[in-house]
Amino acid sequence: MGTLKRRELVAQILSRRGDALVVAGLGSPVWDVAAAGDVAGNLYLWGSMGLATPVGLGLALAQPDRRVLVMTGDGEMMMGLGSLAVAAAEAPKNLAILVLDNESFAETGGQSGLTSGRADIAAMALGAGLRESRTVREPGEVDGLAKFLLESEGPVLAVAKVEGGEDELVLPTSDGREIADRFRAAVGG
Repeated sequence: MGTLKRRELVAQILSRRGDALVVAGLGSPVWDVAAAGDVAGNLYLWGSMGLATPVGLGLALAQPDRRVLVMTGDGEMMMGLGSLAVAAAEAPKNLAILVLDNESFAETGGQSGLTSGRADIAAMALGAGLRESRTVREPGEVDGLAKFLLESEGPVLAVAKVEGGEDELVLPTSDGREIADRFRAAVGG
């Protein structure tokens, strides 16, 4: 388990996002992204386990002049591992993926997750063909992580080992039409 505080980490990274579009995966990533500032450039995925990376990939391909940052959890990423190979094959230079890894299945009761043992998502990303990946565990690595995610030529992936536990829920709208309409406006379409 990591020593990074998930909510603080997300806020630090998003404070540097500029005009980057953010795709927030199911559960904690949605709440943390909303807590950092509920803006139209956030696309919240409710009830779509395993789809944060595929949605981010499609968005990166459709918007090649905008940075696309996917924030997802370790359980969701493990469910959608095949999307890493597709991202590598399509190779959008503007795509970055951050996996918030608490090594547990927090959404279903906090059972030990696959990454608490031998599974290594950063190594899997390289095996799938992503340009670069890394794992961070310490607060002193956050500045470099933000730069990596927001400036490196993609597709890239980082795993942040974060503490477990629950922060106060910050729930943005879950109305799909409202989310889609405001995100479409942020993208400019």
